[in-house]
Amino acid sequence: MTTAAASRTPVRAPAHRPALDWRLRFGALSLIWGFSFLLIKVGTEGFAPFQVTLGRLVFGTSVLAGALAVKRERLPRGVRLWGHLAVAAFLLNALPFSLFAYSELTIPSTLAGICNATSPLWGMALSVVALSEDRPTRVRVAGLGIGFLGVLTVLGAWEGFSGLDAKGTTMALLASLSYPVGWIYVRRTLGGSRNSHLSMTGAQLLLATVQLAFVTPLFTSAPTRFSLVPLLAVAALGALGTGVAVLLQYGLVAEVGPTTAQMVTYFIPVIATAAGVAVLGESLRWSTPVGAVVVLAGAALTQVRRRG
Repeated sequence: MTTAAASRTPVRAPAHRPALDWRLRFGALSLIWGFSFLLIKVGTEGFAPFQVTLGRLVFGTSVLAGALAVKRERLPRGVRLWGHLAVAAFLLNALPFSLFAYSELTIPSTLAGICNATSPLWGMALSVVALSEDRPTRVRVAGLGIGFLGVLTVLGAWEGFSGLDAKGTTMALLASLSYPVGWIYVRRTLGGSRNSHLSMTGAQLLLATVQLAFVTPLFTSAPTRFSLVPLLAVAALGALGTGVAVLLQYGLVAEVGPTTAQMVTYFIPVIATAAGVAVLGESLRWSTPVGAVVVLAGAALTQVRRRG
C-alpha cells in the first residue's frame, strides 16, 4: 500500500513533535490499511470494481488536496516529471487498486490481504535484476524461498489448489507485484526530485484519478442507485485508506525512519484476516494463517541488509 514518494523518503527529523506518539500512529496506520481489504469487499457489493477504485482515488486525492492547501504547497512542475508521475500513478495506484477490487469479487478479503504481504518478496526478486546496487545475501535469498513457500501454503498447493479461484487470486498477486515494479521505476526516475513528498503524491493521486475517470465509463455503466453502506465503505477507503494513511506514513518515516515505518506491512494481513473473519464471516482454513506467518517471516528476512 506504500506510495511512490515513501519509497524514496530520506530520514529527516520532524519540524515539531507530533501530538500523538509514533506508536499510536503506527497502530492507526496498521488498522487503516488492514481494514482496507474489508472496505473493498463491501464497496464491490454496491459498485463495479472500477467505480470502487475511482471513488477511492477521488476521496483520497481530496484529502491530499486539503493538506496541500493547509500547508500552502503547490503541485510540482515540469512535463517530464509529470510523465514519470503518470507511470507511477498507474503502477502504484490505478492498476493495483483496480486489481484488488476485481479480485475480491471472487476471493475473500482475507486472501487479498495476505496476497498483499507478498510485495516485499516480489520487490527483493525484482531488485536483484533492476537495481545493480541491491545485491542479494544468503539470508535474503533464503527469505525469498521461505516466503514463496508460505504463499503455496496459503493457496493449498498440496491439495491441487482446490476450491481456489485462480483468476481472483492471480489478480491479487499481480496487484502485489505492481507495487515493487512501481517503486523501482520511481527510484530510477524520480529519486532526485526536490519537490516535497506531499506535493509529489498529491500529483500522483490526481493523475491516477484522471486515469480511472477515463477508463471507468468505458467498462461500466453509471450506478442506478447508491447503497449507503457500500458508498460509506468507498468513502472510508479513499479518505482514510488512501489520503489519511499517506499522511500518517510520511510522518512516521520522517520521525522513526523508513525501516521501522515499513514494518506496518507485516501487520496488514493479520488485521485483514481478523476483520474478514470477524466482520464479514469469511471462512478460514488452518493453512491460511499458517501460510501467512511463513510469508511474513520470509518477507522480513528479505529486508535484512548486509552490515558495513
